[in-house]
Amino acid sequence: MPSYPPEPFRIKVTEPIRLIPPEERRTALLAAGYNVFAIRAEDIFIDLLTDSGTGAMSDRQWAAIMQGDESYAGARSYFRLAEAVKGIFGFERFVPTHQGRAAENILSAVLVRPGQYVPSNMHFDTTDANIRARGGRPANLVIDEASDPQDRHPFKGNMDTAKLKAFIGKVGVENVPLGMITVTNNAGGGQPVALENIKAVAETYHSFGIPFYIDAARYAENAYFIKLREPGYADKSTLEIAREMFALADGFCFSAKKDAIVNIGGLLATRDEKIFQAIKNELILREGFPTYGGLAGRDLEAMAVGLYEGLDETYLAYRLDQTAYLGERIREAGLQIVEPPGGHAIYIDAGALLPHIPHGEFPGQSLAVELYLEGGIRGCEIGSVMFAHADPETGGMVYPKLELVRLAIPRRMYTQSHMDYVAETLGKIARRAGSLRGYKFTYAPEALRHFTAKFAPL
Repeated sequence: MPSYPPEPFRIKVTEPIRLIPPEERRTALLAAGYNVFAIRAEDIFIDLLTDSGTGAMSDRQWAAIMQGDESYAGARSYFRLAEAVKGIFGFERFVPTHQGRAAENILSAVLVRPGQYVPSNMHFDTTDANIRARGGRPANLVIDEASDPQDRHPFKGNMDTAKLKAFIGKVGVENVPLGMITVTNNAGGGQPVALENIKAVAETYHSFGIPFYIDAARYAENAYFIKLREPGYADKSTLEIAREMFALADGFCFSAKKDAIVNIGGLLATRDEKIFQAIKNELILREGFPTYGGLAGRDLEAMAVGLYEGLDETYLAYRLDQTAYLGERIREAGLQIVEPPGGHAIYIDAGALLPHIPHGEFPGQSLAVELYLEGGIRGCEIGSVMFAHADPETGGMVYPKLELVRLAIPRRMYTQSHMDYVAETLGKIARRAGSLRGYKFTYAPEALRHFTAKFAPL
């Protein structure tokens, strides 16, 4: 059996959880329209739906909360956050937002016009949706190795710069208002991006005069992967690596609910003064004054502390090892995962487990439902429910290459026995995988349908 890393913290506060009986789980699922997003949290035993805002804050973060300045404008909490943003990312022009998708919304509102394209390695769901909501077209140009779950390329999140150059040439540089890269690549298995690749992507964008923005939700985990895997960085700190990453960018959007280990918050930064003024105007309209951006002062304080805690290498070593442990236990249970394990989640290859369920019948959704029924565990489908869409030119359905279920691990929250229970539950499902069936929509909104869709079993 793989070894489990000792937690680099002591547990000070606990919260009770309860595994409700199977018949109650079935009733809860039926009431939710077979969508695990709609199940009450108190009816979940182990919640791996997301690592966004679900982690445990530290004693220092809770202490900082008590110092929150709730002044509407110019609060001292904002300036503490500004010091952290400058110290880590090197940006002076930034605004706080209530979460990452708010930053994406503002960025898209300011820069994206109908018919324009925004390339990246792989856009995640809210980024993709915010670009589409402005009439834009997100484009995913990740390396080919990312499409093979069993390929153990150390940086499967890398963007293919040859594809990027060809793409810009095809659509025209005038139709690309900004270019992006996501670190780590959440949609593709939480896979990291090499600094060498970030440099090449930045050079490519800049050679065409295209501003380069980083989707930085899990930048700290990405920095630690660089330290572990990329030649020349073993002796550099994660802080030094992060500074080198962001020195290449013209801006970034950031969900602080991930690597800043807070329950709410986000950031949007740019180096361009004209764009910054437009961002602030949009922020005031939709989020709040530029020094609080939809957050309380106490949230700004917790974020300022959490940004540095998220870069702590003892914590990051534990974080990556915990994820790798779960991945190894799931392999032992007979399931395939996206290899190698990422930093924040294990991605189960639902398509490989359920080859008898086609894309249009949602194999990932079938596995997510069964995981709750069998063990009260909530995961997240990342496949055709989340990403299939109609081609705007042909009208035909475009399905993602991978049908996955993501088990996102909240930070500093679950222990080894929880991970073992998850793997054992999946083993039970794997032994009867052939009996699982697909699902159909009974309701689906146009955008971000996985959040509120309703299903029925086939």
